[in-house]
Amino acid sequence: MCTVDATLTRRAALFGGAAVVASAAIATPAEASGHGLRDLTYPLGPDFPAFSPGEEAVRRTVTTIEDDGYYMQEWRIIEHTGTHVDAPAHFTAGGRVSTELRPSELILPAVVIDIAGRAARDPDTVVTVGDLTAFERRYGRIPDGAAVLMHSGWGAKVGDVDAYRGTDAAGTLHFPGFGVDACEWLLRKRRIRSLGVDTLSIDPGVSEAFETHLALTGADRYGLENLANLGRIPRHGARIFVGLIPYEGGSGGQARVLAIW
Repeated sequence: MCTVDATLTRRAALFGGAAVVASAAIATPAEASGHGLRDLTYPLGPDFPAFSPGEEAVRRTVTTIEDDGYYMQEWRIIEHTGTHVDAPAHFTAGGRVSTELRPSELILPAVVIDIAGRAARDPDTVVTVGDLTAFERRYGRIPDGAAVLMHSGWGAKVGDVDAYRGTDAAGTLHFPGFGVDACEWLLRKRRIRSLGVDTLSIDPGVSEAFETHLALTGADRYGLENLANLGRIPRHGARIFVGLIPYEGGSGGQARVLAIW
């Protein structure tokens, strides 16, 4: 019996130590060696800002361990709340739905276009073709089939619903997004797979016609919205994994998005 206990103890120590090392590697990217892992997903709860008031997630406790022997919640969630995907069907009639996005489309190279300095001065600013060509002069060509992600610094406002939505006295939203010219340039010149933003929409908040959504989904590409931590991943050289929930007939849906490099 002592031999078995000793063996189990050594095995537990070995696996326990390995788990600690693995956990540390995930929690703290090894910046010195140029490798890392970063979660680009916000926790989703009833307080997370929605595009329109009334679209926030709602949850209730269904069972508890104390009363039922197990814990479980019920959620009412719109597909486009929190960190999520806009599938082509979201804006394009006959476009592909969530279950039709292939796994190969959900693991892809990513680049980050940083407009945070300009966005701090002008909440209605957009990513332009000039931003893209300036990026390529500094970092190299945007890979074909990439996700192009906008870092505007808007994540600093996520704890304040009004600031994150940028609502003015007339009810108009103000936050950055992609200009339609930049979206079309990326589709035509770089054959991108996705656009992603750290705001509520790939279109700027003031947009009423959603031109960027229409251009992107009309080209059978998908969007990523409410991404976190874009200022903490490399501008070039990362890859992202988009863990999209495959809702049947989904116009998109919540996703766990991870960046590795």
